[in-house]
Amino acid sequence: MRRLALVLAALVALAIPVAAGAHATLKSVSPGFQQELASAPPAIVLTFDQIVSFPSIEVLDQKGHNWALPATIDDTIVKAAIRQLPRGNYTVRWHALSADSHVVSGVWTFGVGVPALPPTEAYGASGPTRTEHIVRWLYFGALATVIGALGVRLLCLRGLVVPPGVEKRILLIAGLGTAAFLELGILAFCMRCEDVLQLPFGKFLYGDLSPISGGTRFGTAFIAMTLGFAVVAAFVYLSWLLDRTDLLWPPFLLAIGFASGISLSGHDAVDPGSFWATELADWVHLVAASLWVGGLLALVLAVWPAGAALRVAGFVRFSRLAVWLVAITLGAGTYLAIVRLPHLHDLWRTGYGQTLIVKLSLVSVALFLGAAHHFVVRPRLERAGDTFLARAGRSLAAELAVAVAVLLVAAVLTDSKPPIPPGSIPNAAAAVPR
Repeated sequence: MRRLALVLAALVALAIPVAAGAHATLKSVSPGFQQELASAPPAIVLTFDQIVSFPSIEVLDQKGHNWALPATIDDTIVKAAIRQLPRGNYTVRWHALSADSHVVSGVWTFGVGVPALPPTEAYGASGPTRTEHIVRWLYFGALATVIGALGVRLLCLRGLVVPPGVEKRILLIAGLGTAAFLELGILAFCMRCEDVLQLPFGKFLYGDLSPISGGTRFGTAFIAMTLGFAVVAAFVYLSWLLDRTDLLWPPFLLAIGFASGISLSGHDAVDPGSFWATELADWVHLVAASLWVGGLLALVLAVWPAGAALRVAGFVRFSRLAVWLVAITLGAGTYLAIVRLPHLHDLWRTGYGQTLIVKLSLVSVALFLGAAHHFVVRPRLERAGDTFLARAGRSLAAELAVAVAVLLVAAVLTDSKPPIPPGSIPNAAAAVPR
């Protein structure tokens, strides 16, 4: 009865309408978002759904020089003439006062004779901060928590008698991980948009995010992953509500599938030298590492408090699975490192390479602990049963701590710019006015 009441409460909450804001909304722009033009446009034109006042439009080149003249208003149309633009990449930043007294803002990019940069690389956009590194780390951790908890239940505890307490803990870990992934994804998206718009938080709330959400791989991936993991959350909840373990297969497969959004919008998808193989390798690397790290977490928090028999069986099965996960993670990671580092000296001369060295050092420690579990602890558990469990639990916790540190370095590595492959010219360099 209590569960039915929770379901009804959730449905009522979803049915309650949300009041729409009355601030001005941008209907169209010219030139278009990320449009590549053959020749320079005579003006920047913004069309709103209501009259705005005190508009400001800047057209900035890669050096920050403003080419726009003062903006004029004609009903709902704001226009700013611009001087003759040379070939290059340009950033449009605009502000206007809406009728409800809120300042609406936005940014987009276009190119003259060159492909336009994405708005995340617009002039004035700041790079990733330490706070963003932490959020990205927690984001990866949440993803690993979801995949690992579901994977341990479906792959390592399959066919075993699992006590209700363990079932509840696994579902709780998976549910909290999904909720954290959704919330951290929204936070990461907002922080990236705030970097691009360069606005204080109060004004950022009324910023136009459509060039980022709909005009970049990052934005498209964010929307798809948010919707996908909302479905994951629904299935985890249904599994708990109906007490059916088989309902965990759809969220497990969905979480693995939608994790590809990170790979399809990262360095291995958009940087020079990237192609389908680097995207696939990055996705495989991410999924295998998530199942390994998240599986360790689920094993320590959900399975270890259970009886000795389940602990031994879960440890032995996870140890066998971890051998393949580590091999896949290392193989895919090695391939990506070779692609991303054109020269061996890039490993110690570039920030990307130096961060990779730290990651590899931590992975080596984790590999040592994992090898000890597989070749030393697992055989002793199979022979001696539960007499070795206390030591195994401590070593599992140590491996988990190292794996979490690996995720932190991976988060920093994701936000770092790899060196440019020989013969490749990034858009940013090609877009500098000549």
